[in-house]
Amino acid sequence: MKRVTAFLALASVLSGTNAYWKGFNIKSYQADGTTCKTASDWANAFHTLTTLPNKINSARLYYSSACDTLTNAVPAAISAGLFLLVGVNPESQFEEEKAALQAAVQRHGWDWIVSVSVGSEDLYRGTTNATTLARQINEVRDVLSSISGYSPSIKVGHVDTTNAWTNRSNAAVIQACDFVGTDIYPYFQDLQNNSIENADDLFWNGVKEVREAVADAGRDTSVWVTESGWPVNGTTKNLAVADTKNAKSYWKSTACSAFQQINVFWFTLQDWSAYPSFAVLDPDSNWEFDLSC
Repeated sequence: MKRVTAFLALASVLSGTNAYWKGFNIKSYQADGTTCKTASDWANAFHTLTTLPNKINSARLYYSSACDTLTNAVPAAISAGLFLLVGVNPESQFEEEKAALQAAVQRHGWDWIVSVSVGSEDLYRGTTNATTLARQINEVRDVLSSISGYSPSIKVGHVDTTNAWTNRSNAAVIQACDFVGTDIYPYFQDLQNNSIENADDLFWNGVKEVREAVADAGRDTSVWVTESGWPVNGTTKNLAVADTKNAKSYWKSTACSAFQQINVFWFTLQDWSAYPSFAVLDPDSNWEFDLSC
């Protein structure tokens, strides 16, 4: 019965003009980059998401055990009526991360989960290899399937860059995934025409390239955009100028369109201590630009 309730909840969220996951990436650390978020911090962040236009319905997290992420974030998300794309770190804390995910599901049920990403840009960074990562994805799926009420509708996948996905040596990871999350940043594509005027084309070309890589790996797995955004400050990268005007333009041209076509998790709610910063919320908790569509 609990799982039936979850299906009904998801059906009510993903229907009509709200047919895709529309979320923001939220890190386990505060915007200073070093202090772990408390339960109150998570509650404030999720409340902020509920005040946004465009019916934001979800958030993507990077960890499960680090900073007690799921312990603090899951109750806050449930209270706010939001769903979570959970992150599991496949590197040094893998066992602790799996245990934290298992404990969160056993305590709170399944109703709050979008899906689970095992890792984030690990192939791009070269901190693992395709064989190891594919095994870890399957391990996390096995952990979830051992819990009462599990359904394959809870997808387990991985998040990486477009270049990592199009690298044929990583096909084993695609084959292990129930969804493929790709991170697309036209701002950083400085070997191409990455002007703000061409940014939307670069975005959709990235989606196309990953879908083709999935097909080449013999799968029809759905592709999600798990990170994208434009910095409000930073150095100029080829033709890409980092400022609030262009961040707003990229949001209006790309996010607003993508929300109607694909699962999207925007980067990011608040990271004002970073340079470049992709935050839509400034240090005083004011919006950097108009987020309406």
